[in-house]
Amino acid sequence: MVEHDERGITMTGVDPSRLDDQQLMKELENIHRTRHDTLLYGSNDALRAHNERMAQLEGEYLRRNPHRTVASGRTREGARDRAPGGAPPPV
Repeated sequence: MVEHDERGITMTGVDPSRLDDQQLMKELENIHRTRHDTLLYGSNDALRAHNERMAQLEGEYLRRNPHRTVASGRTREGARDRAPGGAPPPV
């Protein structure tokens, strides 16, 4: 489906707010899986569309999950605590 948002930008796919949680996760998994190839081999238009769609899907996920679990190793402080090379600090 191709639609235009209020800014006149062409959108491809279902509005993320209309997806149920399972559909949203499937869409997110798919877009993340295809990201690398789009970056390396996609046209500028394809990359722009991919960026826009990914932002829409991720924004909807964050809207629905404002208190999602954040792994301590994925924070700045957690990263500083890791030993060089990404290994966890010695115990």
